[in-house]
Amino acid sequence: MLRKATERLAKPQSLIVREAIREYGARMGRLSEDERRRMLRSIDTVLAQPPTRTAAAVDRELRDVRAARRHGGRRTA
Repeated sequence: MLRKATERLAKPQSLIVREAIREYGARMGRLSEDERRRMLRSIDTVLAQPPTRTAAAVDRELRDVRAARRHGGRRTA
């Protein structure tokens, strides 16, 4: 297969192998179509559920977290 590619593309084998590895590496980080659909279904499922807390409770927690970060976080053992 490699020899056929070198003849067809008129490139050295080493270059074809380097290009193939580079392409494979670029594709490794991408999701397959099935993986993408499965993840989107998971997100849709979570978004369809009713919230477990009120917006006011979430705002209070965020305010507390931000205040803790400004003051160096927890200082108790």
